[in-house]
Amino acid sequence: MHLVERRNEILHCLNSAGSVQVAELAQTLATSEVTIRNDLKYLEQKGALIRFHGGATLPENALSSRLPPAQAAPTTAQTELVLEDRVSIARDPKRRIAVRAAGLVKPGDSIILDSGSTTLNVAEELAKRGSMTVLTNNLPAALALSGNQEITLVLCGGTFRHKTRSFHGAHTEAVLQGVTANILFIGADGIDARIGISTFNEGFAISGVMANAAKKVVAVLDSSKFGRNGFNLVLPIDKIHTLITDDGINDKDRTDLEQQGIEVIIV
Repeated sequence: MHLVERRNEILHCLNSAGSVQVAELAQTLATSEVTIRNDLKYLEQKGALIRFHGGATLPENALSSRLPPAQAAPTTAQTELVLEDRVSIARDPKRRIAVRAAGLVKPGDSIILDSGSTTLNVAEELAKRGSMTVLTNNLPAALALSGNQEITLVLCGGTFRHKTRSFHGAHTEAVLQGVTANILFIGADGIDARIGISTFNEGFAISGVMANAAKKVVAVLDSSKFGRNGFNLVLPIDKIHTLITDDGINDKDRTDLEQQGIEVIIV
């Protein structure tokens, strides 16, 4: 197949499905995965798609235009966005979720904050309070908290991931050894109400270590995350005690969660 024909076929598949996988395209178009990756790189440079590990998705504006208004995607599907882009998505639900999450914290509590835009919102709400200890690998969250002298702030160092503005790796995990916190606030790229929360982020191992160090795990996810499945399972559903989300959650997902003993708080 000619180069132009192949790239047009890739775009056709992408427009039909919303996202494509390198391995599937290579098989369908009878070419190598290296060739497909080069095609995706070229098409991304032209603004036709956004690559992620193992595939590509349509840009956000293209995703929205190909879906009915009620289903328009609030974020690019099947990809990891940089933190600055995440902050602007579902801004109002995230703020409401953060306010409710902060309301769970009592004076003197010890808190763990994972990376992410919703947990950054939680940090901004916690910064208005005081008399607590917060341990985090989330650099923007640490900066938000650093202005409150009543908060004891512990920043987990390690290897810095620029996309998430957070620290990961063995050194980060070592900081959590021996820690017992009252609450872990954790976000994710997606959630399956029967399986767990997932991410496209490759630095997800730290989340499990954080969960093991907390008495209570609170997932803070806006409703757009339901039905999205990342490549990596962050936490199985039975590790989550409470989930705070907005009123966009459907009845089935809520029922599935509650049947598994998870407290669902809707804001």
